[in-house]
Amino acid sequence: MVQNRFRDFLVKEFKHIIRDPRTLLIVILMPVLQLIIFGYVVSNEISDARIAIYDKSNDYLSQKLTQKLAASGYFLPVRNIKTDAEIDQAFKAGDVKLVIVYEPNFAENFIRNNKADVQIITDASEPNTASILANYAQAVITTFTNEQNNNGISANRLDIRSRMLYNEELKAVYMFVPGTMVLILMLITAMMTSISITREKELGTMEILLVSPLRPSQIIFGKVLPYISLAFFNTIIILLMGYTVFGLPLRGSLALLLLVCFIFILLALSLGILISTLSKTQAIAMFMSMFALMLPTILLSGFIFPIDNMPKVLQWLSLAMPPRWFLSALKTIMIKGEGFAYVWKEIAIMLGMTAFFLALSVKKFKVRLE
Repeated sequence: MVQNRFRDFLVKEFKHIIRDPRTLLIVILMPVLQLIIFGYVVSNEISDARIAIYDKSNDYLSQKLTQKLAASGYFLPVRNIKTDAEIDQAFKAGDVKLVIVYEPNFAENFIRNNKADVQIITDASEPNTASILANYAQAVITTFTNEQNNNGISANRLDIRSRMLYNEELKAVYMFVPGTMVLILMLITAMMTSISITREKELGTMEILLVSPLRPSQIIFGKVLPYISLAFFNTIIILLMGYTVFGLPLRGSLALLLLVCFIFILLALSLGILISTLSKTQAIAMFMSMFALMLPTILLSGFIFPIDNMPKVLQWLSLAMPPRWFLSALKTIMIKGEGFAYVWKEIAIMLGMTAFFLALSVKKFKVRLE
């Protein structure tokens, strides 16, 4: 009798799980997605990294080494540079991650003088990526040198000089301070806003507010305004600590940097409002914020793992991640010292995303009122 009751209880529990699509989604789909994303994202392997070639010699040996780099599968030469000034422009525009510079008379120096110079310049605003790329390039060049010596041109060598642009000492704070700022702003604004508004709905006080003389837009604005102020205050604190405590430079315009931060705060708030319109309980709002915002911010924004190393599908997916554009603008302004001309695309995309999420939130909110 007791066994039958326990069996019926088990059957009821299984049916309860099967009938709840959200529980099935959490139990079955989430582990699969996390395994796929972590399996592909957590990788230090380099593949088809975009590089530029500054060939001052343009002889057969420099061209042969360039072909060797391209054939390795690690690098993809996408640009030929003609002047020293173009190196900085290429990095600031984000076109390439590494530049190979051949000295004049490269082949002649290698064969007759037994020594030639080749320089590796990397964009060290992302220190981990820069270090990995430089190591891979050095390995390919060393292999090339050994192959040339084995072909009868013995005792020759290539002197490889590496230069880390924007972050000569490869300080980790250049990566962690901007990334932490993205995480904190997203946590305070999006998650807290979504939970705050959902709590009003869950407790039933939102219905009371809706029948008050206040318009719905005034209610929402009143709910999010404190979080805007709090997030902006945190932005100032993080910037001050990054500059004074960790030595993170601020090479660009402070006004432009604050403008970009403010736009990202608005974007995160619009996401928080959208999540609140989709959530019935605070637990669901927190879960959606964690899964839809926090994990992508860490994994797909370029904060820790280089986007260029990810599969194409994840690279395309990262384009829809707001933190990616904010992080790119932050580094361009703070570390590279560039102005509006180099971050207008990021600003336009964040403004477009904000308008889209707000429009979607208003539509969902109206449907709920009806």
